[in-house]
Amino acid sequence: MSRTDYFNDPSAPRANSIVPAVTAFVVDDDGQILLERRSDNGRWGMPGGVQEIGESITGTVIREVLEETGVQVEVVGLVGVFTDPGHVIAFSDGEVRQEFSLCFRARPLTSDIRVSAESLAVRWVPRSEVESLDMSPTTRMRLEEGFRGSPTPRIS
Repeated sequence: MSRTDYFNDPSAPRANSIVPAVTAFVVDDDGQILLERRSDNGRWGMPGGVQEIGESITGTVIREVLEETGVQVEVVGLVGVFTDPGHVIAFSDGEVRQEFSLCFRARPLTSDIRVSAESLAVRWVPRSEVESLDMSPTTRMRLEEGFRGSPTPRIS
């Protein structure tokens, strides 16, 4: 299934759903961020996905990072809560989701990475290279918040 992200775009379709989702800001001991090139839109992003019935939100983070990248993580904090109604995601099946995303800070417990069905590439990216990667403005916002390292999560 493909997706298109819209951020403060007047031509964006109207949202018809809202789903709790997570992203993971995972940085290794060398200061590199774990990123994946998504198979649904071809852009770079942090691993993440939707919460499933019967799991905790931190369980969602751990499961999604492992499924998408092969890296086991421990959740160590919250980067922020992102609920801007100006960010909608249109999926090829007709769903248009308003953003409701919690971005968690996570520490890698393993470092070996692997590509999954949801990723075209997975890699540890030096901070100096992040700016050159094709990613959505909302992903950049989360990364900036994560690198800022504030003990107080962003709420928007």
